[in-house]
Amino acid sequence: MSSISIDDITPCANCGKGEEAGSNLKTCTACLSVKYCSRECQIAHRPQHKKECRKRAAELHDEKLFKQPPKLYEDCPICFLPMPSLPTGSTYKSCCGKVICNGCIHAPLYDDKGNEVDNQKCPFCRIPTPYTDEEANKRLKKRMKAGDAQAMYNLGYYYSDGIYGYPQDYTKALELHHRAAELGCVDAYGNIALAYCNGIGVEVNMEKARHYYELGSMKGDPTARYNLGVMEVHLDNTDRALKHYMIAVRGGDSASLNEIKRLYSNGNATKDDYTKALQSYQEYLSEIKSDQRDKATAFSDAYKYY
Repeated sequence: MSSISIDDITPCANCGKGEEAGSNLKTCTACLSVKYCSRECQIAHRPQHKKECRKRAAELHDEKLFKQPPKLYEDCPICFLPMPSLPTGSTYKSCCGKVICNGCIHAPLYDDKGNEVDNQKCPFCRIPTPYTDEEANKRLKKRMKAGDAQAMYNLGYYYSDGIYGYPQDYTKALELHHRAAELGCVDAYGNIALAYCNGIGVEVNMEKARHYYELGSMKGDPTARYNLGVMEVHLDNTDRALKHYMIAVRGGDSASLNEIKRLYSNGNATKDDYTKALQSYQEYLSEIKSDQRDKATAFSDAYKYY
């Protein structure tokens, strides 16, 4: 005897038909809570269902939004440590398409006899570093033709700022960032959101900005998550802001840690909230720490003053 699932016996929310097994009812795509036997029944039931539908759809959205997201980046392909979440902690190599932590980028290289050798080469594929914008751009375009999302993101950034031989073109930058996001570059969502926030190449549209920050957040971008928190603070939704900041801190966002401290000082977060945030941030720092990365950071800090 075959079994009958609950989907087979759920009736149409409008006319009540479809209780028999094998009925072909369609679920409301917004709330996923009711079924209809036809488009006509769905339209007829809309006035009665609208309020509950919006409420349940918002609940489902928040379940996805506040779920702990995946890691923003894969581990470094050389040292295999978790990649720092800040862009300044890693470097994209257009020769091989790899994102490598700066600890491995700046680490000394040795031959098979233990002698230090020239490290002006990619530490992953050993191709020499390009010395001109022309050569670097040639490699970047080659990666783009191969469908490399990070290459498209980088080129969009170059157009946005008008650097490395490219004219400033906000429209082209936004187009490239959209393509990069579609191919899986999470960082691109934040740039798209920023464009809508500030009207960079498009009309200001805070609804679209929030949408793209949410997409980036759900895919692991702690900076996008921080910006959502800021938006919620401006709307006086401090409980939602705190949720965003707590998730962002687990992803390594120090700005969110500072905002949680501010919420605590203002009485909008508890001491326990701030303690948990500090612990989460310390855990993140422990996970990404290495002697090579510390040396690379010290070198960068010293170099920027010259």
